[in-house]
Amino acid sequence: MNPEIKKYFAGFSQALLDEIEQNAVFQTVPAGQVIMRTGQYIKSTVLVLSGTIKIYREDDDGGEFLMYYLQPGQACAISMICATRHEKSQIMAKVTEDAELLMVPLPLMDKWMMQHRSWYEFVIETYRSRFEEVLEVIDNIAFRAMDERLLFYLRRHAETTQSTEIKTSHQDIASDLNTSREVISRLLKKMEQRGLVKLFRNQIELLATGKM
Repeated sequence: MNPEIKKYFAGFSQALLDEIEQNAVFQTVPAGQVIMRTGQYIKSTVLVLSGTIKIYREDDDGGEFLMYYLQPGQACAISMICATRHEKSQIMAKVTEDAELLMVPLPLMDKWMMQHRSWYEFVIETYRSRFEEVLEVIDNIAFRAMDERLLFYLRRHAETTQSTEIKTSHQDIASDLNTSREVISRLLKKMEQRGLVKLFRNQIELLATGKM
């Protein structure tokens, strides 16, 4: 058995782990690849063993809005809901760091909900944690100015990657926050002047965690 499965899904029973090893499909996916698109039917649930996946919405003009990241030991709650209801995906999923994934076919997901308590608890916890993240994003949009949203974004990115060195471009941040590159560049410059960040080419170092 892949040791990463036991490491990141330690709550699974041995019987469930055995079924995962026998039936799930292992995939290695490079950074930049889209693994789920808006409008497609979802036939498998994705379990992340390594790497990072960005979950986002895309508008009619191709604009992106970041919802949350998936890390090792996690699964996408929205894809689970779409899969169980046989609905088309309402989200996009892109690998941002080379990833190792387990693809669990839909029929098994339904079966395991009834046969394995540890899978049932994992799915419920996945729904709960992703719902809380989406609420946090909604609050961030509704009640915070763009400079606060940007700092929130950088902190969450640093927490996800467990690194204060954020390797991304101003344009990528602008896409995730649904604004312009010029706005992001201007705000980052102000943050640098305040000692919150240090700017490099396609990289931002988060220096402080206090309020702006």
